[in-house]
Amino acid sequence: MKKTKLATLILVCAMMVFSLVACSGSSEEKKTADPAPTETPSTVETTPSVEKEEATPTPEAAKTTLPAVTPEPAVAPSIDFEDGNFAFAAVDTGRGGADNSTLEVVDFNGSKALKATNVDGKNMFVAFNLSAMLGDKLADVKEIRIDLGTENADKFASTSGRLYCMAGEDNKEYKANEWSVYIETSNPKTAKFDVTKAGFIGTGENYIVLSKETDNSKTTPSNLLIDNIAFLDGNGATIEANSAAEFGNPAGFASVDDRSNLFALTNVVNWEGYDSVSAGAWAQAGVPFTDAVKEALVPGSVIEIEYKSESGNMWIVMNESAAGWKRVGVGDADGSGQEYAYVNGKKNTAQVTFEQIAAICGDDVSTWGSQIQCESDTDWAVTGVKVGQKAPAYALTHAVNFEGFQTSAGAWAQAGYTMPEEFKAALVPGSVVEISYKSDTGNMWIVMNEAQAGWMRVGVGNADGSGQGFAICDGSKAYVTYEDLAKYCGEDVSTWGTTMQCESDGNWEVYGVRVGKGDSFVATNSHLDLGATASAGAWAQAGVDLTEDQIAALVPGSVIDVEYASETGELWLVFPGAAKGWTRVGVGDYDGSGQGYSKFDGRHCQVTFEDIAEILGEDTTQWGATLQFEASSNWSVTAASIGSVK
Repeated sequence: MKKTKLATLILVCAMMVFSLVACSGSSEEKKTADPAPTETPSTVETTPSVEKEEATPTPEAAKTTLPAVTPEPAVAPSIDFEDGNFAFAAVDTGRGGADNSTLEVVDFNGSKALKATNVDGKNMFVAFNLSAMLGDKLADVKEIRIDLGTENADKFASTSGRLYCMAGEDNKEYKANEWSVYIETSNPKTAKFDVTKAGFIGTGENYIVLSKETDNSKTTPSNLLIDNIAFLDGNGATIEANSAAEFGNPAGFASVDDRSNLFALTNVVNWEGYDSVSAGAWAQAGVPFTDAVKEALVPGSVIEIEYKSESGNMWIVMNESAAGWKRVGVGDADGSGQEYAYVNGKKNTAQVTFEQIAAICGDDVSTWGSQIQCESDTDWAVTGVKVGQKAPAYALTHAVNFEGFQTSAGAWAQAGYTMPEEFKAALVPGSVVEISYKSDTGNMWIVMNEAQAGWMRVGVGNADGSGQGFAICDGSKAYVTYEDLAKYCGEDVSTWGTTMQCESDGNWEVYGVRVGKGDSFVATNSHLDLGATASAGAWAQAGVDLTEDQIAALVPGSVIDVEYASETGELWLVFPGAAKGWTRVGVGDYDGSGQGYSKFDGRHCQVTFEDIAEILGEDTTQWGATLQFEASSNWSVTAASIGSVK
């Protein structure tokens, strides 16, 4: 009996010590805004830590055996995925360290569940458009319950995350409580989220984001499994949800901002009043010019339209032009065969250039009339229009990460870190610094606070009244070139100081910084689908056989566009039937050949006709009729096309 009591006492003490350790932590250092931008700011100089590289598991080790654990008794779900629908969900890649996860409905724990597969080992964020799913009943939601599981070969893996609620008329972020799953003993597990204070509204576009932000697996990153989503009212009753709803394009959701086939923009002006304009097929509607928009319409400018249409097409109409009633960017939709608007892969963003309008209406904006209208060949709705200056859409190759660069600050406050030597060595002519971020204003730039030339902002544009060049910003990525930095700090990087900081004119957060060779994607406005869907393991190839029409479309100036995902982020092409023999194109130095790299960003890959011709020659009959894809890691291709400018 005494031995039993003693053992119990020891166990209790051990549990108390473990509890104290688990609850300990350090608070994040607060950063003070600099109200006078001309004052020298304080510098955060921290030597970032480098994560220890773990061994890659064998294919056998990657197999997952999940314990048959049933979640606690739950209320009736609003969504159970048994019908296979999940169009109301989307992967949010606009958040810090976000993974380019893929979504699919799979068998799990005796039923169907939504599986988010981790692609490149980062944090995972899966969003659900509550407004689309619940309609005017959204405001009644007070609690959300979700059965959550994680999948990993490591049975001792533990994962956790939280639920973010983007609620209210301005989609203000509310952080609900966290969830956690320990694979060995609690997988899946019912997570309960109190959202009483979130402030959802029955109108607008409110959504939630479920994250996986902690993963202690020592093998591979864990996948996320989601089932039995229950939206409960104040009485605990289940609110019915529409499983056939579509995610759409809610305001502020970064990852639906597909920039493929488009120009990047700087010095952007929003067209006020163009946030809710719609019409039927072949009907036009628009908003009068504002003074700011009219001033922004100069050579090199681009009109960008965020929209939805059943056909995916969008163009503009100049209904008051001195040259007459004119469509611009319609392509051949009306039989005219004129130039096409530039449309992204998701067909929810279109661009029309100043030069396209000027070719039809003249380059004197005063003769264009008082407004510009939108139009499509099916029912359509426009949620936003902006005008900006055309800029390169960068794709970094051979990039070097600035390890540990994650920080945040308020408006006009700066924070940064000591530059690692390998990062500093990569700052050479032709290189570009890429910043993954978010900010209240969408702006982001660099501060070189120790430069011999003095305390310098680079890429600030006219935000501080200096009128210098703008960084290229899209709200989630910002780019500053070596040449931009050298213009203000000198060409000798050794004179730039040891620290690089970030800054914005609104509250901001940076998730990562890297530098690489600054290749840029080609903007295209016409695509011939190759019908390609393929996947394979590391250094394995799969692809499609090209038709005569597809081979004929491969002409100077054309590009092969690929939508893909790979564990390491890269992708290139293989021509197995080339006259010169089995040949890779765009592999860079991944195989030791040292050839040129394809242009890729983890989701979108381009290889130009010129890239291929440099290796296989300009005669496409010598390329063979088979096109394959490959990467140095597991990869999948969801679409491929031949793009051109028409």
